[in-house]
Amino acid sequence: MQYFYAFLWFAVGLILLFSMTKESRIFYFAGGFFLFLGAWWLADALMPEMKLFEGGWGIALRCVTGGALLILAAAFVREYRQKRREAVTGKEKKPDK
Repeated sequence: MQYFYAFLWFAVGLILLFSMTKESRIFYFAGGFFLFLGAWWLADALMPEMKLFEGGWGIALRCVTGGALLILAAAFVREYRQKRREAVTGKEKKPDK
C-alpha cells in the first residue's frame, strides 16, 4: 500500500508541475511538496527500519507539512481576495507568469 501512496503523490506532484503551473506559480511549490511526499513514502517503504513516520522523522514531516499548508493557504486566500476584488471593481489581473 505504501508504494501506491508513493506513486499517488508523485503523480499529483507531476500533474501540478506540468499542467497547473500555467495558472499560477504557486503550483511549482505545491508540486514540489507532493514530490517530496512521494519520496518520503517511497523511502519509508524501501527502508522500514528507519520508521520515517515515527519519532523525530515524523515530527520533521509534520513540521514541513504544516509549513507547506500555511504557505499554500496564504496563497489561496490572497488569490481568492484578489479575484473577489476584481469581480467587484470589474478589473482583470494580468496572468501570473
